[in-house]
Amino acid sequence: MTTVSADRLAKVFVEVADTLVDEFDLIDFLQMLANRVAGLTADSTVGILLADTKGRLHFMAASDESAKLLELVQLQQQDGPCFDAFRTGRPVVNTDLNGIEATESWPRFAQPATEIGFRSVHAFPLRLRDEIIGAMGLFGRTVGDLDSGDMRIVQALADVAAISLLQERTISRAEVLTEQLQAALNSRIIIEQAKGAIAQTYQIDVDAAFQMIRSYARRNNRRLGEIAYLVVTDLASLSAFADPASGRDEAGRRG
Repeated sequence: MTTVSADRLAKVFVEVADTLVDEFDLIDFLQMLANRVAGLTADSTVGILLADTKGRLHFMAASDESAKLLELVQLQQQDGPCFDAFRTGRPVVNTDLNGIEATESWPRFAQPATEIGFRSVHAFPLRLRDEIIGAMGLFGRTVGDLDSGDMRIVQALADVAAISLLQERTISRAEVLTEQLQAALNSRIIIEQAKGAIAQTYQIDVDAAFQMIRSYARRNNRRLGEIAYLVVTDLASLSAFADPASGRDEAGRRG
């Protein structure tokens, strides 16, 4: 990953930092972060967990369904590398999922991860000094694929994301962000239903279905949760949703 050009890295950092806009969409921001980090790594998928006001982690975004599955396994077990990074504020890096450290520390996470083809895991806290608001997991199909430079880049992206979210909280007031987080959690449920509906309707996989929904929302400057709700309740009202030139084809090409 350290071979990524400085120009590309700069663009990613600017995009992650540029959150202070009207109608800030928490889910779309975290989805962008997951996609961009996955795009910088050679073979990793990325998932993000965010804490609520009581310190409980929730799934918020993933670069694909396999990363989402591994994050949900951790949430079910209330343990795993992302929980370690969140609890300690320190990254977990280059951990071999077949090694003693992983099998002894997270036996009910390591086994399903290896069964679907992953060999390594890395987890980075979303933090600003002593305040930790979540964790980002990278799941790789090779062992030890992050060097020290890569680790600094990924942690820096996680830190910038945390700073942006906390800055948004300061501007919007804590109670507004709390409401926004709850709305995002509710939207996540609708989005999962919409992904399934689109996958079934157009006979595509759920990753492509999600990209189709997200692309439509972005083209029309509307929130992901709003479009997902309409997919579930009134798909016919979304004009040109399945337009091959701008919808389904774009879902297959854009991240």
